[in-house]
Amino acid sequence: MTLSDSVVEKPVDESAGASIPPGFITRVEVMRIQSYMRNPRRQENPEYDRIKASIRVEGLDQPLVVTQQPGQVDYVLQAGGNTRLRILKELYQETGAECFFWVNCLFKPWTQESNLLFAHLRENELRGSLSFIDKAHAVFEAKALLEAEMSVEALSQRHLETLFQERGFSLSHGMISKMGYAVHTLWPVMPCALNAGLGRPQIEKIRSLERATLQIWQRRNLGDKSSFETVFAELCRRHDSADWDIQPLRGALENEAAEESEQSIQVIRLEMEAYLAGNSFVAIDTQADEFEGAPLVDGGNEESPSNLSDSSPLNEGNELPVSKAIGHVVGEVPELSGDTKEDLSPPLSNHKASQDIDTLRTQMWECALALAERNGMGDRVIPLAGQGLGFLLCDVPSAELTETLDEELLGQVSSLWWQLAACSEITVAPVEILLAYLKEDSVLYKALATQDAGLLFESVWTLDPGHIGSQLWQQLSDTDWQQLLAMMALYRRIKRLAQETGTTLWGSSEGDS
Repeated sequence: MTLSDSVVEKPVDESAGASIPPGFITRVEVMRIQSYMRNPRRQENPEYDRIKASIRVEGLDQPLVVTQQPGQVDYVLQAGGNTRLRILKELYQETGAECFFWVNCLFKPWTQESNLLFAHLRENELRGSLSFIDKAHAVFEAKALLEAEMSVEALSQRHLETLFQERGFSLSHGMISKMGYAVHTLWPVMPCALNAGLGRPQIEKIRSLERATLQIWQRRNLGDKSSFETVFAELCRRHDSADWDIQPLRGALENEAAEESEQSIQVIRLEMEAYLAGNSFVAIDTQADEFEGAPLVDGGNEESPSNLSDSSPLNEGNELPVSKAIGHVVGEVPELSGDTKEDLSPPLSNHKASQDIDTLRTQMWECALALAERNGMGDRVIPLAGQGLGFLLCDVPSAELTETLDEELLGQVSSLWWQLAACSEITVAPVEILLAYLKEDSVLYKALATQDAGLLFESVWTLDPGHIGSQLWQQLSDTDWQQLLAMMALYRRIKRLAQETGTTLWGSSEGDS
């Protein structure tokens, strides 16, 4: 049957009790057709002008699909067509032409409100014309309708996934969760960005950023979750715009956390990187207790931080002098004099040397780990009991870290990796020993096994040595700088003690001369 065969030349008089058979095409006055009030499309169709020009010249190329709610006189669009209906009404008002007054319509019987919304969702989905936020709003309107029709208080996301599939609209529970985050969390504070086309990838990044910042907030005891949510919402509002970018929001969150915790912004940035990469982060804050619990050589130095008086250098300004910092981590640094500045203490027996070297190795491992974790590389440092310098790098910095750093921070992280490599002797120790501790698929394993230094240089940015001062020493927080010096001091003490006593640092047995 062709369209002309099925069209009723005169409108049916529904007011007299007549009804239109389902699937029948009839002509309806354009002013008696109403747009669907829950139309998923909230923003104007970008193709509006093109569609209007086409309808002006050629008319509708297909009938509108309408339905009629029981008790109502007017019709409502049953599946899409809201843009075309609006254009027809505009053209009739502009021209008064009868061709825009009578509209060919395919009639379908009324069922449920939710079915109507799903029909519009399916139609828009087929056209691929909905923004993420419009689709998300429609999905949660459908959820509310289903809950009302089923007389349930709340439907789970997995139950919704099943119900949506039954109605021909496939949507995973994971996607429903992302849409819920966009509607309930972001829409009240970022409407401009969302209306401008903020999509699923950006929303996922915002969600990850919020979770990572909350971890920082809670670990540093900056307030309860509700206080963080207030801060997050305010910063989202402040940075909401049509040309939205995630970096200003991230920078604002990092600055807020740094100011609240009185911590270096670089530490907060690296802590953020660690959490975004799914890693743990353990940092020593630059506060009065920053060295509390640090191991001492003799295990009982009376000037441990917990016993420091209020007049100690640490408590006066929350700054620990470099010499004191090293002393608290590795034991007091002796007074040095002369050109060599060497430790002139008498040699120890091999047995006592072995014990002391193991103690120093433990301190070296703890020192290296603390420094690495504050710079996003905590997962790259492993302990090395009874071997070498007490720790080992297990691979190059992760791509998740390095690919998201700006040039300044990348220079810092890369330089620190090489400092850790030097203190662990990763490039000079016996290769056969090192390989036993490394995973075969790691870049570091491949570089050592093949003696291909190029693999390391390709994976770790290697600065001009002349830039170490500006790219590392200057940028490091006071805590990291003191920790780096302490690690170097530990390295010197271990090497000196091993040399004086004839102890082999790398090998299956120690204490053999």
